[in-house]
Amino acid sequence: MGDKTGYLMDSEEENIRLDIKTDPEAVRKQAGWCGVRPGMRVLDAGCGSGITTSILYDMVQPGGTVVGVDYSEDRIRYAREHYGRNGEVEFHLRDLTGAFDGIGQFDIIWVRFVLEYFHAESRDIVKELAGLLNPGGHLCLLDLDYNCLNHYKLPQQMERLLYRLMDKLDKEYNFDTYAGRKLYSYIYDVGLEDIQMDIMAHHLFYGEVEDKDIFNWTKKAEMAAARLDDLFDDYPGGKKVFFEEFENFFNDPRSFTYTTMILCKGKKL
Repeated sequence: MGDKTGYLMDSEEENIRLDIKTDPEAVRKQAGWCGVRPGMRVLDAGCGSGITTSILYDMVQPGGTVVGVDYSEDRIRYAREHYGRNGEVEFHLRDLTGAFDGIGQFDIIWVRFVLEYFHAESRDIVKELAGLLNPGGHLCLLDLDYNCLNHYKLPQQMERLLYRLMDKLDKEYNFDTYAGRKLYSYIYDVGLEDIQMDIMAHHLFYGEVEDKDIFNWTKKAEMAAARLDDLFDDYPGGKKVFFEEFENFFNDPRSFTYTTMILCKGKKL
């Protein structure tokens, strides 16, 4: 069993995975819905490798600023080296479950694919972030719902194992497979106004799947499997066969996979 604390996806390759999987066009579309525009001051909470922070920075030019925060020293170092723009984009080491002293106030606070890793702390994180909004500013939460479970047609033994795997991550590793459906209540409960919602596909795979998407899904499964070795004891052929069948599924042009992204924003009056 692995460490049951901290970021579930931590690995030596995580910065590379985050860079590869990020679709700049999708980020710009989502940020546009959130209201990101030139001249704003934006916080990227849980910035990871910094690639999304860099995209947000481009969107607030001219005249805007962006701050990225993450708890990982390695990811902040990587973000500064690859996306710091010679110091024009700020990156700070911050634990999202702690206080945010010393980084100021913001017009937009962007929280994308973060709360799913903080099942127990999500409400407190949202409350803390809402306190950093300027009057008229928006808190924007974007996360997945029914995460990793929408595939057709998986072998029954693989589908059963995926459900068991996600259930155990939720119960023992602070993950939240159903984070997306909770975003509205988080924003409602902190008293923000003019709440707006949207739903879009984050993953939509059919026919020929790109190598980068297979890499992303395989790495996600590998990180989860590393913590849950015991779940593979009853799988025919064990972990090795599971991953062979998993990759075969994504390489089958008849297969279909989707993941729903839910977007929610609220305004501070």
